[in-house]
Amino acid sequence: MTPAEIGATHAPGHAPHGDRAHAHAEEYQPVFTGAARAELDALLTRYPTRMAALLPALWIVQRERGWVSEGAMTEVAHVLELTPAYVKGVVTFYTMYHQHPVGRYFVQVCTTSPCGACGAEDVVRAFLEHTGTRELGVTSPDGKFTVIEVECLGACGFATPVMVNDEFHESVTADRVQDILSKLE
Repeated sequence: MTPAEIGATHAPGHAPHGDRAHAHAEEYQPVFTGAARAELDALLTRYPTRMAALLPALWIVQRERGWVSEGAMTEVAHVLELTPAYVKGVVTFYTMYHQHPVGRYFVQVCTTSPCGACGAEDVVRAFLEHTGTRELGVTSPDGKFTVIEVECLGACGFATPVMVNDEFHESVTADRVQDILSKLE
């Protein structure tokens, strides 16, 4: 499969995700080469069909690139022998897959009723202030942070729960935000 068959380019204006730089005006570079392809091939042995490996394949893309672009959806469709429309339907259904570039640290703050009663809005404001994002869903100017509100992190007994990438924090208050952020680097 050629880069043209996979998809055109990355989204303009995307900041780097972690140590992985993203080319924006260049042709799409496949994810499933080398170690990532070997990882996918190993995954495929654990599933009854190629389609069943779709969610883990998308996780590999997101881990490697920071988000799941249109080109990556097309590549996943190709390697799993699915249609691009089917893959896009899955990516757009699940909120855990980023459909646009996000910061190196993706911060999710639960703001449902129990957490709201325990100060979730103050926690959100503190994250927006201390990360420099100033607005939900916007990546900070340095490319480090994106903060969003989520409906539930499944920890109502530990309000307000926060996820920073894959790290879970319980009972977060606005006063704890700066300490959580200081431990990220």
